[in-house]
Amino acid sequence: MKKLVLVFALVLGASVATFAQNGGGNGGNGGARGGRMNPERQVTRLKETLTLTDAQVTKVTAILTAQGKVQDSLRTASNGDREAMRPKQTALRKATTDKITAVLTAEQATIYKKQIEDQAKAMAERQNGN
Repeated sequence: MKKLVLVFALVLGASVATFAQNGGGNGGNGGARGGRMNPERQVTRLKETLTLTDAQVTKVTAILTAQGKVQDSLRTASNGDREAMRPKQTALRKATTDKITAVLTAEQATIYKKQIEDQAKAMAERQNGN
């Protein structure tokens, strides 16, 4: 169970990085500072893939905006020490994923979970040089 949660959290982070690397918006980097996808772009992607309602869009936007603020404060507090920041970021991604999943219908949650698993698999393959 812990492994699944960790994979789930890593995939959420990977999805942000993947879209940021693929470009689009904000000077071609897909996101705001540091290549991170901004909440609006993340919500747009989720709205398209999960067919979110307007109420869900509002809730997910609030969740992702709050996550971004906490993540920015973690970066500032860590003074660039990524290893020290990693456990806190992992916990933050898991909490964010749990909050988003709670907003989704059962069908949407299943699709969302599959997307995260697919992204984790793709990230693992890239890290292994495949």
